[in-house]
Amino acid sequence: MENLIPILGILTGIIIPVSVFIWLYLESKDKNKTILEISKHLNDPAKLEDLLGIFDERKKQPIDYRRGGVITIFVGVGIYLLGYVAMGSFFVGVGYLVGAIGIGTMVAGYLYPNTGEELTNAVEEFEKK
Repeated sequence: MENLIPILGILTGIIIPVSVFIWLYLESKDKNKTILEISKHLNDPAKLEDLLGIFDERKKQPIDYRRGGVITIFVGVGIYLLGYVAMGSFFVGVGYLVGAIGIGTMVAGYLYPNTGEELTNAVEEFEKK
């Protein structure tokens, strides 16, 4: 009976990823069947491309490094505070490291504009000079 908790812990670590993979497979299988059925009735290749564009789940927006940097900075602050209050100097150092990575990510977001509007503004400012 005393070995039940460690065994359940190990099984949980195996069951959760396997169930997620099965769930994602079943979800994409139905979507692929739907696309196949609709494409059988389409004669125009342009309409088929539009259909695939609708079902495409990839992000259309570029990554916002400034947002990710701020989030990473605050994760670093949280790890730092956890180490300072409860866990010890190792976590304080890890908090500093994660915070520094967040600052670097945020600086990269300001150095390299990534949205269309920011790029247009940067080009217009360059052309004014």
